[in-house]
Amino acid sequence: MNKKAFIFDLDGVIVDTAKYHFLAWQKIAQSLHINFTHEDNELLKGVSRVRSLDIILELGNVQASQEDKDKWLIQKNEDYLSYLVDMDESEILPGVFKTLQLLKEKNQGIALGSASKNARPILEKTGILSYFDVIVDGNDVTNAKPDPEVFLKAAQLLHIDPKNAIVFEDSVAGIQAANIGGMTSVGIGEETILHEAQYIFKDFTLIDESFIDKLIN
Repeated sequence: MNKKAFIFDLDGVIVDTAKYHFLAWQKIAQSLHINFTHEDNELLKGVSRVRSLDIILELGNVQASQEDKDKWLIQKNEDYLSYLVDMDESEILPGVFKTLQLLKEKNQGIALGSASKNARPILEKTGILSYFDVIVDGNDVTNAKPDPEVFLKAAQLLHIDPKNAIVFEDSVAGIQAANIGGMTSVGIGEETILHEAQYIFKDFTLIDESFIDKLIN
């Protein structure tokens, strides 16, 4: 059986930490008298923390010094981390654990490719850190998606050619990054949003062994 690189995004793919990001950003926005909605939050998917703050400030037409921005970025991360304290395996999205087990049984390379700088503690708290051969997160890359750097680095560390890599993503920027990197893109979410992906599933419960075998062979 061929060995491929299966690369997973974190937020919205393995765990639903997006809700915690939203609450932390909303708290910052409210302190600046900016109305920040769930619809606005869609603009932040797959985007770095620095760019996310800029988007929120643009929404409120707020000008800020770099000193204030740095302060708010630290505050946002502290608020976000406070929500993660009680995370456990119940936070893993449906079907993900089964897919990881299946890939492990088939001796496939498994990597995380995420913009999150808190990836390791999240994987530890949810009990699945040991499933990942390689972790590439926001601490390891300089270019945000749709730049494919995070996925290319993960494939490189697994010693797998990018054309033999499969990326699971829930954001448009992430799908674009996989496609730009010459990888197979699998969208997890809504078809109307992720239509650039080569394959699209509502969630991992719809991904079965025959599909995994098709990707491997």
